Amino acid sequence: MNLPNAITLSRLVLTAVFVAGTTFESPLGRWLAMVSFVIAAISDFVDGWLARKLGLVTPMGKLLDPVADKVLVCSAFVYLSAQGSVGCPVWVTALILAREFLVTALRQIAIEVGYVIAADRLGKWKTGLQLTFCITCLVGFAFQSLDPHNLFVALIQYLSSPNGWLVPLSLWLALGLTLLSGWNYVWTCRHLLRPPS
Repeated sequence: MNLPNAITLSRLVLTAVFVAGTTFESPLGRWLAMVSFVIAAISDFVDGWLARKLGLVTPMGKLLDPVADKVLVCSAFVYLSAQGSVGCPVWVTALILAREFLVTALRQIAIEVGYVIAADRLGKWKTGLQLTFCITCLVGFAFQSLDPHNLFVALIQYLSSPNGWLVPLSLWLALGLTLLSGWNYVWTCRHLLRPPS
């Protein structure tokens, strides 16, 4: 256990706080969900940067980091799909969940043969866009009860509106990269899926 891995594990704790926040249909619950999710998203970039900077990249970190990402992002997409006004169709969440389960299964198969599959560049971009979509929606929920006559609040409400451009753009870009990176993992690991000769 080192500092980057501890930060990664804290992301799982923050995910639990996020889920708890979503169960309260109140402004406080929405703010708790948003703040915990944003901190967890930031920790996703901090742990990897620290691991590389301090030379603490470990097989455990390579395995834990994408798992913590998946738990966080999948929790958010399930929640957002349950909110009909957000514009996140259930089938999009189903595809995203299917991709995450598929990559997790590939990682497990790779571990069985002594091979660790780290997150690739496409996967990192995919995660970034998924986080952008989720954060935009959660900010919209948190700010919806504030006074729209305040210029800053009005701007945030506009940017986080499902009828604006940021929410649908980040969603469809995230979905596209989710499918593309999923295919990339399958293609890269195709040798692991061949039956033994």
